[in-house]
Amino acid sequence: MTCRIDRLTSEGDVVLMSISGRLTAQDAETLRTFVVREPGVAFDLRDLLFVDRAAIGLLAVIEASGAELRNCPPYIREWVAQERRRMERADGDV
Repeated sequence: MTCRIDRLTSEGDVVLMSISGRLTAQDAETLRTFVVREPGVAFDLRDLLFVDRAAIGLLAVIEASGAELRNCPPYIREWVAQERRRMERADGDV
């Protein structure tokens, strides 16, 4: 199964996007495009089955920039949290 990104609804100023399947580095540019095009965006990750390290990094950056990750599976949530902590430490080292 590949990655599928669907625009579900607009909730006021927030656009809800659903990501399902496998999210890999190859899909990162597509996901990045949605974030740039839709400034208020939330991602429903309920049906996300697999993510690679590059995708976790992108999810961490997206969340840090204000996007919401909804229905995030616990293992993905933990991995994103670890990546955000790593990013914050790296920013503090500058």
